[in-house]
Amino acid sequence: MEHRELVRQLEEVSIFESLSEKELSDLITRSQLMTYRKDDVIIFESQEGNSVYIILEGMVKICRTNEEYKEVILAILGEKEFFGEMSVLDGATRSADAVALSKVQVLRIDGKVFIEFIEKYPKLALALLRELVSRLRKTDSQIKSISLADAVGKVAAVIVRLANDVGRVRKGRVEIDNFASQQEIANYAATSRETISRVLTMFEREGLIERDMNKIIINNFEEFKQKFGE
Repeated sequence: MEHRELVRQLEEVSIFESLSEKELSDLITRSQLMTYRKDDVIIFESQEGNSVYIILEGMVKICRTNEEYKEVILAILGEKEFFGEMSVLDGATRSADAVALSKVQVLRIDGKVFIEFIEKYPKLALALLRELVSRLRKTDSQIKSISLADAVGKVAAVIVRLANDVGRVRKGRVEIDNFASQQEIANYAATSRETISRVLTMFEREGLIERDMNKIIINNFEEFKQKFGE
């Protein structure tokens, strides 16, 4: 990927909006471009965290293994989102795994460089705080949806969150490319793969969604959200 294209992509990352082209260029020259294949583990839970990762291409799941050795998905991140910042900020070990859901390209920023930029550019620090607060609100909403909703509501909540986070709006419809597997959606919604299959089939039969290989299309996103109280 060309340097200029990297700068353009970083300009669209929320926490870097206040940085100039020159400042972003400096950040890039001090960082590393890395590529991962589907199912590659990018970071491991409990390892030391010394880097922040900006997703340039693909999707990444943030997950943990519970006491029953089952995967629990905490978040699914897409292009222009970032992860790994928590350990860099507080010095603790990684709190979860980060696994590639597709081919993934990231910009790996050394933790010391990231802290240096935060200290040097206060608007970057403020943007980071805003993003962390936004994530906390999303997590609270997700917990409520999963704990209070029935099976249909849980699946709908996951679809809405994925649409908001990684979906693309086209002609009033929302398309989610590289849609996670049914087992991964089950891990995200805290339900079974069989339930996911049944609910997705029901949504498709009712005309709420369309499925095409690993893509899902929500035909009327606003109507979908209203129907399920999202």
